[in-house]
Amino acid sequence: MAKKIFVAATGKNCGKSTICLSLLYRAARKYPRIGFIKPIGPKLIEFNNFHVDKDAVLMAQVFGLEEHIHQMNPVPVFSDTTRQVLDGQIGPDFFAEKMIEACRYFEKECDFLVIEGAGHAGVGSVLGYNNAEVAKLLDAPVMMVTDGGIGRAIDAVSMNLSVFQLAGAPVRMLVANKLIADKRELTMHYLKKAFAGRDIHIQGGFNFSPILANPTLHRISRLLGAPLKGNLEEQHRIVHHVQLGAASAQRVADLLDESSLLLVNSTRDELMVMLASLYHLPEYRHKIAGMIIPGHAPVSPITARIVDDSNIPYMRTHLTNSEAFTRIQNDVSKITAQDQEKIDLVGHLAEVELDFDTVDKLFD
Repeated sequence: MAKKIFVAATGKNCGKSTICLSLLYRAARKYPRIGFIKPIGPKLIEFNNFHVDKDAVLMAQVFGLEEHIHQMNPVPVFSDTTRQVLDGQIGPDFFAEKMIEACRYFEKECDFLVIEGAGHAGVGSVLGYNNAEVAKLLDAPVMMVTDGGIGRAIDAVSMNLSVFQLAGAPVRMLVANKLIADKRELTMHYLKKAFAGRDIHIQGGFNFSPILANPTLHRISRLLGAPLKGNLEEQHRIVHHVQLGAASAQRVADLLDESSLLLVNSTRDELMVMLASLYHLPEYRHKIAGMIIPGHAPVSPITARIVDDSNIPYMRTHLTNSEAFTRIQNDVSKITAQDQEKIDLVGHLAEVELDFDTVDKLFD
């Protein structure tokens, strides 16, 4: 029988998938066979002729589990799945059978199995199985992940714990993730104080990391629907700052920060030419990640030629400056198998910040 951990979260963007990555990274150092299941997968992509949740694809690619992909997301949620359930065309028993079948498959194939929930405890209720009920169905003890903070985290954890308690699914560990480094000790002190009366081990996860949180040029290109041009070798470069090129060219140059992506309106010829020139200079290459050129007005032919010849990464979009900026600011970056810098960092953090020995004993 495989050792199983159901990784739940108190809400979106708590870093649940990053925790799953780190658990599998450490488990692979100890156990010969590891596995991963995303029982209910609402975010599907096509992979190896299957429609599979993107988290399952990520784990398959990073840990070489591609041959098991057909079992890693037993319940893919398509755009019409909810309607089919509510219309009585599909029932909860069908989903339960698929999830149990996948879990039994990995119990035979693996020594250590991570099962990742989808969102907060109540997600999946419309299908007849919320996260807590899935954990109970698969007989998997729970690790709950919450993001940093004190009051908000305590409220969210308390609400989610009640759902798991109602389902009869034991929560053995609470992991506080995305902690602010200089508040880490204080946050952990009060979280442990708040849940002192419960039989739950409380552990700190990873500190907030801009490398993990910020998007790559490739992700921004997909987000804006604008193909990346110029130096395509930089497509997986992480953008740490997004700046509006609204000031004078000299002022923009003075304000450049580490790995900045500049939004430069299509009429700002002098600024595009300056950035294209600075991109060649070693002292500016680490500051300039690239450009987004918004606006309906065409870029002048000579400016377009200078930009292309410089090989600076850029995207051309007919969105306005504010529309492009808002899309980027409202996006939450997710790790993909191509984000090698992020994956390498998760591996490093798993070594230095994740107390895997305690996790391993708690979920024995």
